[in-house]
Amino acid sequence: QVQLVESGGDLVQPGGSLRLSCVASGSILSFNAMGWYRQAPGKERELVGSVTKGGYIHYADSVKGRFTISRDNAKNTMYLQMNSLKPEDTAVYYCNAVLISGLYWGQGTQVTVSS
Repeated sequence: QVQLVESGGDLVQPGGSLRLSCVASGSILSFNAMGWYRQAPGKERELVGSVTKGGYIHYADSVKGRFTISRDNAKNTMYLQMNSLKPEDTAVYYCNAVLISGLYWGQGTQVTVSS
């Protein structure tokens, strides 16, 4: 069983920045894809961005130019750098991994953007 643990969520002012981390229990080199999702109160969970094993990166239109996904394979860690944060970015952010064996999720980390 693959375990994913997110961290880095916090309360931040509009315009501020945060970096989220997702540490995997296994080698992320073996994952077909990884991604970040978020779910705001009363909203459906939505894709923030994803990266495939081949390195293709996709971002939701709402975060393009502000958020960046990166990976550190040696640390089995995926990051989400979030800049120019807006109140509408407030949500629980989830790490996701796609393997041949199935789909895996982390427990989520809360990001709150407020003055």
